[in-house]
Amino acid sequence: MKIICTICARKGSKGIKNKNLLKIKNNLNLIDYTLKQALKVKEINKILVSSDIKNLKTIKNKKIFYLNRPRKLSGDKIGKLDVIRHAVKFSEEHFKINFGYIIDLDVTSPLRTINDIKKAIQIFKKKKSNNLITFCKSRKNPYFNMIERKKNKFKLIKNVKKIFLRRQDAPKAYEMNASIYIWKKKFLFSSNSLFSNKTIGYEMPYERSIDIDSLSDYKIVKKLISKK
Repeated sequence: MKIICTICARKGSKGIKNKNLLKIKNNLNLIDYTLKQALKVKEINKILVSSDIKNLKTIKNKKIFYLNRPRKLSGDKIGKLDVIRHAVKFSEEHFKINFGYIIDLDVTSPLRTINDIKKAIQIFKKKKSNNLITFCKSRKNPYFNMIERKKNKFKLIKNVKKIFLRRQDAPKAYEMNASIYIWKKKFLFSSNSLFSNKTIGYEMPYERSIDIDSLSDYKIVKKLISKK
């Protein structure tokens, strides 16, 4: 099965201006840093960068194609699955290759390692699943300290019959880290959900799972990457 890697990066961001172009290491921005990671994974046959940002062709390689994303897929209300499906359709026509697997690397979660990507692919192929997500242990637990507010009243997000007085006694909770996604093409094009009874996960430690959503996240991630 041939593998296409999608890297999706639209311009603009409500949290941080031009977030995807932030420099992260050795003068590389987040997009180029992710591209460098993808190029080091030999299992990946082709890479497609889908973006509405101009002049992104900084890394030239026969594996890479830079796609100007259409306006209808460029707004902040557009779901990422639609963008990925568009990228896959274009890639198959452009490269004349039928891709069986799709892997998406999120540019704002750059702390993953090359080994994380390779292991995720290896597990996905072995388990013969519909799709794979990456996750880490949650620092907040919906059974213990995650709450919601309704009309100035507070309650746990998770309804429980038993009250847990210590976080350690509550059921384990995990969070998706938005780092690596893998799909079988058939599932990607037949479902708008990230989950099915054949969804599997690859666990990563928290220190490789930080998603850049604020300036403080960016400073932390940049510091951690500089220490690699």
